Amino acid sequence: MNIKRKNAIVTGAASGVGKELTKQLLQKGCNVAAIDINKDNLKKLEEEINSTKLKTYVVDMGSNDSIKKFREEYKKDYSDVDIIINNAGIIQPFVKVEKLDDATINKVMNVNFFGPVNLIRYFMEDLTKDRSEQYIVNVSSMGGFFPFPGQTIYGASKAALKIFTEGLYAELEKTNVRVMIVLPGAMNTNITTNSNVEINTTKEESNFKMLEPDVAAYQIIDGIEKNKFKLFLGSDAKFLRFLYKINSKSAISFINKKMNINK
Repeated sequence: MNIKRKNAIVTGAASGVGKELTKQLLQKGCNVAAIDINKDNLKKLEEEINSTKLKTYVVDMGSNDSIKKFREEYKKDYSDVDIIINNAGIIQPFVKVEKLDDATINKVMNVNFFGPVNLIRYFMEDLTKDRSEQYIVNVSSMGGFFPFPGQTIYGASKAALKIFTEGLYAELEKTNVRVMIVLPGAMNTNITTNSNVEINTTKEESNFKMLEPDVAAYQIIDGIEKNKFKLFLGSDAKFLRFLYKINSKSAISFINKKMNINK
C-alpha cells in the first residue's frame, strides 16, 4: 500500500508507539487523526509536531459514546478514512483473577477489545467504499497468544482482539480492505502509567529485551506498505511463539518462573 496522502486514524496517539506511528506517518505524507484520552499529552503532541496534516481528538476508547462522538467530529474534518490503527491499550494490575474487581475487568475489556471493534464498525461503511486500497491494523500482544500469570484478563482481551482481527480478514478478503494483526512483545513504553498500574521492574531489570517505540512503529508501517497480515514484534514474542508451539505446558512453567508470580 502506498500510504502517501492517505487519511489515517491512530488510537493511543499521544505517547509510546502511538506517538511514533503518528510522527512517522506524517513524515511519509499521511494526514493523521490522532486520538487519545490524555488531553494534555495531545496538546504536547500538537506543539511538538506543528503540522497542518495533524488533527487531534480527545477520545476514551473504553466509551462507546465517546467513539460515536469522535466519528461525527472526524466526518466534519475528513471526507474519508484510509487507515485505522488500533494501538491504544491498557494492562491490568499484576494480580490473580480473583483479586480483580468488576470495574477493572470491564475497563480492560472495553479499552482493549470493544473499543477497537466499535471504532471499526462505525467506519466500516467508509472503508469499504469502492475506491483505492484501505487498511485496518489492530495491535494485540504476545499476551494474546501466550498466557501470562497476573495478566489473565489483559491476555483475554488481546486474544479476543486477535481472533476478531483474523475473522475480519476472512470477511474482507475479497474487498479493497486489508487487515493486519500485530503481536508485540515487551516494549519500552509508559503503558503501566497509562493503566494506573504499579510495577517495580525497571527496563534494566526486565527479564525481556524491550522494543523501542520508534522501531515498533517503523515495523508496523512497513507491514502496511508490504501488505502483511500478521506481524510479530520483538525477539521475545517470536521466541515465546516458538516455545508455546513446541510444548505449551513447559512454556507456561518457564514464564511462571521468569515472572515469579505463582510462588
